[in-house]
Amino acid sequence: MASALLRSFFSPAAALTAKLPSASISPISRLQTATASPLLFSSPLLRAFSTTPAPQATLNQVLRGIRKGKRARHAVSPALSNTHCPALKGVCLRVGVVRPKKPNSGERKTARVKLSSGAVVTAYIPGEGHNIQQHSVVLVRGGRAQDCPGVRYHLVRGALDLGGVASRTTSRSKYGTKKPKKATVG
Repeated sequence: MASALLRSFFSPAAALTAKLPSASISPISRLQTATASPLLFSSPLLRAFSTTPAPQATLNQVLRGIRKGKRARHAVSPALSNTHCPALKGVCLRVGVVRPKKPNSGERKTARVKLSSGAVVTAYIPGEGHNIQQHSVVLVRGGRAQDCPGVRYHLVRGALDLGGVASRTTSRSKYGTKKPKKATVG
């Protein structure tokens, strides 16, 4: 900083502006001297087109250190995001039940599935009842079961060996159920 101040006082451009009174220098001649002397731009006191000072770090910012950027968000379903697939086929290794987290109670049906990519994941079986067992071929999509810790995948109902939910009338597309046939009268 001290060397920059000395340079600005002893540079030829500073000597030129110091000899002439500021009232007698027109803005055009100031611009001509600025373009003629490259030292004028390097001077911290006489910058060309800025009226605001260069931003300096405050003492607290220096003491705190450099701020670190935000960490990247992790994937909800990492086994699928690594392969960039919306769903993967897999073979069921084991079917079981999981107890949900604190405010809820019940038995959530889950399956341990070996995906075609080689990863082994725990997937939630949505809906009431299911027909899968060991060695069943299932389709696994992303999406965690909110009250089951460690379950980050869902099985797709009505695809491959996993059948749709029987006698379902609402939200049928989520559970792989066809529209029921209307009874014919007569």
